[in-house]
Amino acid sequence: MRLFDRTTQLLENTLDVRLLRQNVLTSNIANADTPHYRPKDVNFARALEQAQTDLTPPIAGVERSGDMPLAVVHQPQLHPGPGSVIEESGEGAPGLDGNRVDLERQMSSLAENGLQYGASARTVGKKLAILRYVASDGAN
Repeated sequence: MRLFDRTTQLLENTLDVRLLRQNVLTSNIANADTPHYRPKDVNFARALEQAQTDLTPPIAGVERSGDMPLAVVHQPQLHPGPGSVIEESGEGAPGLDGNRVDLERQMSSLAENGLQYGASARTVGKKLAILRYVASDGAN
């Protein structure tokens, strides 16, 4: 019997990708005054797919417990390019200095990402509360 199912793994990966996106968006905001800076964003679908496939196949030299690997070494590609989960965003017209960061759009994306991270975190909390309830035989 598995203690943590695929849903829990998916939620964990979702939290990781949301954290990565938060870091990318704050980097864009920090570079709002950098000449010729092009904003970046996380391709959420590709990042989540990459995280899921990293968990699924057997990894050479890694012991497995049930369906979850005990150790996974994963270095996501953090620089824009082919196969990377971080891509240059084509948003905004360049300013006089060539910077394409639209501060209002970045702040809006940051707020949206924070809300989605919070929703995923609450869902994980609910799943863990269910496990805690079952483990305590229904006693509060």
